[in-house]
Amino acid sequence: MGNAATVDTELGRAVTDGSEILKSRNLTIDDIKRLRDLEGATRDIMQKYQAAMRQMEVRFEILDQSLNAQQNRNPIHHIESRLKKPASIFEKLQRYGKQTTIEDMEAYIMDIAGIRVICSYVNDVYKLLDLVKRQDDLAVITVKDYIDEPKPNGYRSLHIIVKVPVYFLDKKEEVPVEVQFRTIAMDFWASLEHDLKYKAVRTIEGIDSYDELKDCSHIIEDVEARMQILATALEAEE
Repeated sequence: MGNAATVDTELGRAVTDGSEILKSRNLTIDDIKRLRDLEGATRDIMQKYQAAMRQMEVRFEILDQSLNAQQNRNPIHHIESRLKKPASIFEKLQRYGKQTTIEDMEAYIMDIAGIRVICSYVNDVYKLLDLVKRQDDLAVITVKDYIDEPKPNGYRSLHIIVKVPVYFLDKKEEVPVEVQFRTIAMDFWASLEHDLKYKAVRTIEGIDSYDELKDCSHIIEDVEARMQILATALEAEE
């Protein structure tokens, strides 16, 4: 009984960051030890991801101010940021079949630092992407356009991985940051879908939640397109 209690305590500590994926898995004692080791090793290294993330936030704030001066409106509604927690990094490394080490973390996990840029219109998303690509000290590594080609469930967003220079006392490092661009409408759908998928079984009392969410995505996309046409027409009149 004592050993079982110890394992339960360790498991509780291992998942205190709220990782739903890890909570649903049966972690072995070795898994828990590796997770604890990774948590300890990432404490200092996370500072550079925090710095890279903040740099990208500031860049978008400056772009938003510049575009506001030019267009008399702010294309960015708001910006969110997050650092991936050790348990999520651990789960992703295991899912990729990689070692749960700092070396593999830095080599294979590109979304440790992430920001979400919520825009008013689809046109704003692509304009900001173009402006990011023009910044000669940034390197856009990947672009995944789920606006042009939505995911099967209806998810729409534009994801990029960009490497940001972070300067230390004696060196410079290129640190990856994931940037997700969404419109307000896309973010509305994605936020509710995230909440519902933990509550809904695929079919509930004759309702197929998967198809229903996909249909809602199409409706939102149509409304969004009509709002874009209206906004473009009003801007042309100014």
